[in-house]
Amino acid sequence: MLNYQRYKRVPVLSYPQRQWPDKELKKAPIWCSVDLRDGNQALIEPMEVEEKMEMFRLLLKLGFKEIEIGFPAASQIEYDFLRELVARNMIPEDVRVQVLTQCREHLIDKTFEAIEGIKNVVVHIYNSTSTLQRDVVFHMDREEIKRIAVDGARMVKERAARFDGNIMLEYSPESFTGTELDFALDICTAVQEVWQPTPENKMIVNLPATVEMTTPNVYADQIEWMDTHFKDRDSLILSVHPHNDRGTGVAATELAMLAGAERVEGTLFGNGERTGNVDILTLAYNMFSQGMDPELNLENVNEIIDVYERCCKMQVDMRHPYAGKLVFTAFSGSHQDAINKGTHALRERGSQIWEVPYLPIDPADVGRQYEPVVRINSQSGKGGVAFIMDTMFGYQLPKAMHREFADVIQKISEKQGGEVEPQVIMDTFRAEYLDRTEPFAFVKLKVEDLGEKDSRVELDFRYNGELLHVVGDGNGPLDAVKNAVATRVPIDITVLDYTEHALSAGSHARAAAYIQMQDNKTGRVTFGVGTSSNITRASIRGFFSALNRLA
Repeated sequence: MLNYQRYKRVPVLSYPQRQWPDKELKKAPIWCSVDLRDGNQALIEPMEVEEKMEMFRLLLKLGFKEIEIGFPAASQIEYDFLRELVARNMIPEDVRVQVLTQCREHLIDKTFEAIEGIKNVVVHIYNSTSTLQRDVVFHMDREEIKRIAVDGARMVKERAARFDGNIMLEYSPESFTGTELDFALDICTAVQEVWQPTPENKMIVNLPATVEMTTPNVYADQIEWMDTHFKDRDSLILSVHPHNDRGTGVAATELAMLAGAERVEGTLFGNGERTGNVDILTLAYNMFSQGMDPELNLENVNEIIDVYERCCKMQVDMRHPYAGKLVFTAFSGSHQDAINKGTHALRERGSQIWEVPYLPIDPADVGRQYEPVVRINSQSGKGGVAFIMDTMFGYQLPKAMHREFADVIQKISEKQGGEVEPQVIMDTFRAEYLDRTEPFAFVKLKVEDLGEKDSRVELDFRYNGELLHVVGDGNGPLDAVKNAVATRVPIDITVLDYTEHALSAGSHARAAAYIQMQDNKTGRVTFGVGTSSNITRASIRGFFSALNRLA
């Protein structure tokens, strides 16, 4: 049994005046990527300079205007990378690079040396403020911890006055979620008083969930409490930097934005220490799915995956929201059926609004393809097989045929114990319906109209290898063929249904015909399928296909 008594409940803020539950997200926050710092330090094999260059170019292409480069005063590779960005003139004028440093004079001096020549910089200072770290790590009281932050802000301000560029200060009370709110407010206000931000020259106050300690609603309460208690609030940008220790980083961030956060620091795919940072891509795609502009260029998720996996040597999980290989995939039969019907309804109605069951967004909008939407295994149903045949191969199987062919495919899946690839499905369809020539094989046909509805046919076909020539009359070509065959072969069948459709457009268009047939002696019912550039010939081939299946 789990020894749950070792753990104590994190105190919940009593805050009945909260306003965030009645709000809704309406616009994207200021995005700050920390892939090159927080994400990079969490890699088993951190990025080399050229890998950092490739990641930086990707972040620019995605539209990030704030990018945290790293800790140049503490890492030579990050210092070299930053200087390389300057040397290659790779930092656009509308992009702020962000550098992190502890509140120590020699580190701040080294940081300013690293950013020389950059036009717009966020200098991000931090120190841990939590009750636990004050006790077991630093052995300091509140005033001593506050002095570290105040001294750091003062040192940055002194150097910023001599810096040939625009410096914005960011302060983070690290481990904010484990810090008493009154102390968090006190230390942030003390830094604010040193920096003296204005509405025109703001300061970033970043409130990180360095460790996610409780439910997202509590984080939102903490953010709103801080938001409503800051002085000169219009001189501040309220930022959050959530981690994902409880697996609710995305939810916590969304609620924090409702509670007043204007800026979000995170990483692509949520890479970061322990269980990771908040995933900016999931946040942005969530907004996109609700009809909001995420203000990032995310139309090609496959390119993002490719660069991320190459530079970080990490794999995107196949169930990752929006980016995973299986997230636009349905194996369940009922899901497949709903997707199939939803996509048909979308086409028929010509709607400009995406509404398809189980697919919150159109995969094509993020650079994914329709092909993987439905994948077939032993759990799949009739709708999924029909979807594959329609969307990938153009065969619009009659509804009554869905179960018949799905049963054939399910047996294959159960036998091989896994997924059945679309081409295997098509090959099976061809073998079951299109290519059967035993015992009946259609050879050629001549049709003569006898009146408005009646037809006479001359038909050549093989039966058990013997070539036969027959003539028959009937109510249309199909009925005439049935009667002609019956003159030489003892068949007792009824055609129950007939449907057709075009397989392709243009001068070489082909048609598909589906014949539902019953053996009157056994009561067995099956379908046959035929294709041809001539619709009459397609229907006759479908007739012989059904005869062979009954045989």
